Amino acid sequence: MPIVNAGAEGLVVYQETYNRAVYSELHTAGPKRDFNFRLDCVGRGYAAGFRRLGIGVLIGLTRWQDDAIALAAHLEYLLRHCWQAQITVSVPRLRPAAGGFRPLFSMTDRELAQLVCALRITFPQVGIVLSTRERDALRDSLISLGVTMMSAGSHTEPGGYTHQGREHLHQTVRGRIVAPDFQNGEDEVATGQFEISDERSPAEIAAVLRRRGFEPVWKDWDQAICSGGL
Repeated sequence: MPIVNAGAEGLVVYQETYNRAVYSELHTAGPKRDFNFRLDCVGRGYAAGFRRLGIGVLIGLTRWQDDAIALAAHLEYLLRHCWQAQITVSVPRLRPAAGGFRPLFSMTDRELAQLVCALRITFPQVGIVLSTRERDALRDSLISLGVTMMSAGSHTEPGGYTHQGREHLHQTVRGRIVAPDFQNGEDEVATGQFEISDERSPAEIAAVLRRRGFEPVWKDWDQAICSGGL
């Protein structure tokens, strides 16, 4: 595979939800609408040569307990069939997003901590990723429960890491461009796809990890990822 031959080693694909009915309702057009094709994406990536694989669900689209069980089954499958890969899992809770979308189901902080503990106990060899969607105090508390990677300095707007989101703005409806040169009042830069809660820099996150006795391992591309070795 050309992208693997060029040096890419990691592939992250969130199923978003394992509930087929909800998935179909939320994905109305485009190739992403095919549930099975997306579910098999990580396996195809492994066959193509990727050796760092990440999966996850978006908590809030359906009952979190149901998606958590399906996520665990997916992890079990990958560990058996993609055993040469390093596998990570993420369980970000939905935040207010562009278009006014709101989570349909809730998950408390206590329940999130319970899920992190369950994943760590059940899959000790799997990495657990904690998103900047969560507020800083909660993220700091979850470090010691088994989280192995924390995002930092995140950008959710298109082109956010390369600063390329300032030109050729356009408006889309259901995946189709309806206004190729969309300029309307304050829309001079690309806006975020969803809100983040923890806006600390990678350096600040690294300092927190060190204070708690962990040694940060940097994955440094314009303030993108900071990992803690447990």
